[in-house]
Amino acid sequence: MLRRWLKANALLTPTGLWLGIFLIAPLVVVVEFSFATRDTGVARAVLPWTTQAYLRALDPAFLPIFGRTLVYAVATTVACLLLGFPLAWFIARYGGRYRTVLLAAVLIPFWSSYLARIYAWKALLDGEGLVNTVLGWVGLGRDGGFLLTHGAVVLGLTYGFLPFMVLPLYVACERFDFRLVEASFDLGHGRMSTFFRVVLPGVFTGVLAGSLLVLVPAAGDFVTPKLLGGVDQSTFGSVIDDQFRGGNNWPLGSAMAVLLLVLVVLVLLLRGRRGEDVL
Repeated sequence: MLRRWLKANALLTPTGLWLGIFLIAPLVVVVEFSFATRDTGVARAVLPWTTQAYLRALDPAFLPIFGRTLVYAVATTVACLLLGFPLAWFIARYGGRYRTVLLAAVLIPFWSSYLARIYAWKALLDGEGLVNTVLGWVGLGRDGGFLLTHGAVVLGLTYGFLPFMVLPLYVACERFDFRLVEASFDLGHGRMSTFFRVVLPGVFTGVLAGSLLVLVPAAGDFVTPKLLGGVDQSTFGSVIDDQFRGGNNWPLGSAMAVLLLVLVVLVLLLRGRRGEDVL
């Protein structure tokens, strides 16, 4: 019995070391800095520790930025779900022998730098960009383009994280028994009733997994809001980045990072419990 236990734990040792060195240790450092004091622009974790950074991070002045971050994350998740579900359903049901090719097409954006792709969107959404030019032909153009707007940020986040929604949805749709849809129609249910009573519960695990994979990184992303949104569309992630770069306020940035992490964990726990209730 002891030998079996030792063998099982020996197999987990490499993973445990990796997580300990590259996940737990940096997190401990961030938490330590969040209780540190700011001295001549450099954070020093010295005793006695203080909660001043957390009090500053919870200042009501940051509430609009915090709320904007949640709105962006939720809007991105909903947009990815609305776009990703039909695509995943089509690939799983009608892809046939071209499924691998279609899935590869979904992953093609990952073959290039995320930063380069966001810069490409910045050029497209500019006042003289392709998007504004084409929309201007039909009278829907906008002075200055669509850059530095809330829609630009959500568009960029949706573009960046859409594959994270499609892949889990595809796995769920592939395992779904499509004969249940025909049976539902035979029993007199319409399309909407079949979708909400049969299809959605059948692929709910994929919906939940995809939503979490999109919601979490979208809430912490700082590159897209900075490049496509600007100052007026700043998020919690971009403010954290500012504290570690130009602001030189590591305790405040660390405290904000810890608070964002706590929020994400709470969302994961809540969604996980709701998922168990539905299943």
